[in-house]
Amino acid sequence: MIDAKLTTFINLAKLRNYTRTAELLNLTQPAVSQHIRQLEDYYGVQLVKKKGRQLNLTGEGELLLKYANELETKDLNFQRTLMNKSAVVKRYNLGATLTIGEFVLPWLLGEHKRRFESVDIIMHVHNLEDILERLNLGQFDLGIVEGPFDKTRFKYKKFKEDELVLAVSPKSHLAKMEEIELADIVGMGRLILRENGSGTRSVFENKLLELGIGLQQVKIYMEVGSIGAIKSLVQADLGYTVISREAVRQEVAAGTLKTVPLKGVRILREFNFVYLDYGQEAFINGFIEFLTGAILNN
Repeated sequence: MIDAKLTTFINLAKLRNYTRTAELLNLTQPAVSQHIRQLEDYYGVQLVKKKGRQLNLTGEGELLLKYANELETKDLNFQRTLMNKSAVVKRYNLGATLTIGEFVLPWLLGEHKRRFESVDIIMHVHNLEDILERLNLGQFDLGIVEGPFDKTRFKYKKFKEDELVLAVSPKSHLAKMEEIELADIVGMGRLILRENGSGTRSVFENKLLELGIGLQQVKIYMEVGSIGAIKSLVQADLGYTVISREAVRQEVAAGTLKTVPLKGVRILREFNFVYLDYGQEAFINGFIEFLTGAILNN
């Protein structure tokens, strides 16, 4: 169990306000101040400083916050480990980015449940940034993500490769083209993209920069957080999108969407398992082995 004083410090660092911290933790404001003073006395350093009405952490405070967050994450993981050790049904929290959560994992989770009935995997679908943050906070045991992330901060293993493709309506004039320049589609003004923070958006923008196309040249028609909504808009010929091939596989087969090759360009990316050094190692290793085996055999 993490020390109550560290819990107070973590929340004060987040809220930067003694009154709001006291309300959140159901403490008095003097009790919050006392917790911080006790930590400062114990470590022999100043942890917070006030400039006018603004509260900031000192350099030493930032170091303690990093340590306290790691300790809190380990504590949450340890609690789940203990609960699962004696539980008949073991529960694990899995974070998945939108493309993976909607179009890759459902049948795999179904296969896993049929094989391991006493294991409950609770899938939470979020964008890339949210999943990485929740992993750091100990809220997820494992993440499966698309898009770039800081590989020095997490352990990771490659799951599978994916490709972003240009999807258009069969009614669009673009559907008649054998191929199209990437620079042309970003400047036409009908490009529909995922929101900032999504893995798909990050991979696409990184590819543009790699090819020397500035993001200021991109004329975005709409930003939409739902893949289903994006596909509906494109099917209605209200625009076109760059999207995972996995996400439009059924629509392309049914003829309600068409993919048009990008001239001389392929936008490839990896789906990766991401996790922390400490946590549910036995579950993580077994689950990764099951999913990669299922993909190879499918």
